[in-house]
This record gives sequence, C-alpha cells and structure tokens, in this order.
Amino acid sequence: MQRLAKVLEDGGVKIDSVASSLTTMSARDMIEAMIGGERDPAVLARLARGVMRRKIAELEMACDGRFTDSHAQMCRLHLDAYDHLNVQVAAVDQLVAQAAASFSAVIARLVTIPGIGPRAAEVIVAETGGDMTRFATPARLAAWAGLAPGDNESAGKRKKAGTRKGDRHLRTALVESAWSVARTSTRPGARFRRLARRFGRGNEKKAAVAVAHTLLSIAWAVMKYEADYAEAGSDYYDRRDARNREHIVRHYQQALTRLGYLVTLTPSDDSIPPPAQVA
Repeated sequence: MQRLAKVLEDGGVKIDSVASSLTTMSARDMIEAMIGGERDPAVLARLARGVMRRKIAELEMACDGRFTDSHAQMCRLHLDAYDHLNVQVAAVDQLVAQAAASFSAVIARLVTIPGIGPRAAEVIVAETGGDMTRFATPARLAAWAGLAPGDNESAGKRKKAGTRKGDRHLRTALVESAWSVARTSTRPGARFRRLARRFGRGNEKKAAVAVAHTLLSIAWAVMKYEADYAEAGSDYYDRRDARNREHIVRHYQQALTRLGYLVTLTPSDDSIPPPAQVA
C-alpha cells in the first residue's frame, strides 16, 4: 500500500490526504475507477461512501492530477499483489486457528491481560508451549525470551548492559503489546508512564522493554495458576507508595518510642514558604 501511495502521488493524486487510508472502500472505488480510465475529479469524488461524502470538495482537489495509463498499470499490479497477500494471510490465519484450538482456554486467559490480543496470545503459546513447568520462575522465562537485563559486572562494579539474546518472536510480540498498553488506565500502563518519566525523554524504548518484561511475568502467572488477570488499577503504584510511606513512618516512630522518646508527628504544609535565610 505504501508503493501504491507513491504511484498515486507521482500522478498528482493524494486520496490518502483526505481518506484515512487507501484500504477504505471509498478510496478503493476511486482507484479502480482511475485504473478503468476515469479521470474527471468530480466523478471520482462522487464515488465516496458514507461519511466520506461530506468531503467531496476535498476529494475533487485530491483527485485532480496527472494520472496516466502507466500509473494505472502500476496501481493494478500493486492492488493485485495486496489482494493476493490478503488471501494468503487469511489462509494462514485459518491454519493458526486450527493449531491453537487445543489451547483455546489458555489463550482466553491470556487475552485478559492489558495489551495482549489474540495474536500476541497465540505467539506466547506457540513459543512457550503454554506449559510453565519448564520455567520455575517468571525471571527464568523473561531471561529465555531475551527480556531480562544483561549482567556486566567487573571488579565489583556494575556497568550498563543491554538485554540478553532470546526468543525474538516472543520478544517482538511483547514489546508491541507494551507500546499498545502505554496509554491505558491499567497497572502496566501506569508502569510504562512511570518508567518513561524516570528514564527521560528519548528513552521510551527502554520503558517498552521493561513493561514487556512485566507483561511476560503476568502471562507466566496466568498460565502457571490457570487464572484470569486481575487488574489492580492505574493508581496501584500510588497506593503502594502511600503504604510504603506509612510503613516507614510507623517503623521509625516505634523505634524512637522504644528508645524512650515521645514522638508527635505533624504533617508539613507545603503551602507555607520556608523561612528566609540571613546571609
């Protein structure tokens, strides 16, 4: 479809600047009409369907180009190749569905995880076998998949190290799932945003790999214990930080009490400015 767009652009036709995609029915009808010999922008624009008919004026401008018979021949080749590949993809999807039929229960549980769709769930089952007895812990599964951090330590100093090599198919599927979950109101989505802020702008890929590790650990638990994913909420980490803060306060308060001190805790008021320092 990218090659088709380039051919149309070479002919001065920019349907994809108005339509959301060249794969829509309206765009396909216009392209087929141009291949058939139609060159009138007004006629081509009126082939739009549904909500696209609201943009007939814009479509007339987009279809007003220098489309020639040579462009039509190339468009025909690209469309035929696209249709042929779609038929092949549909046939492979049927084969995958047949092979995954015996794992339907596992796949149904995996798709309850945010960001894990049917295709990603099928990849997880295909690469791991759906049997977690071979992986004693989620950390071992993550290391096997190439999502665990590398180890680069010398003379007692740990240095920067990338992830290890592993199953590239499983790694790729989980990283894509991590990107899809980034904007969701879920615990993995909140983790992605927290890590992206911590790593800084331009390091979102590191956050995606870390969240992919988290998703794989969740998948391990789902397959290990044969249970659906239980969402903890996007405020999970805020609640966890609050619990940790309360635990630390209680710990030190009790420690001072055991030493014979009477401790009174007074929350600080951030709205009160600090006292001015005298030079």
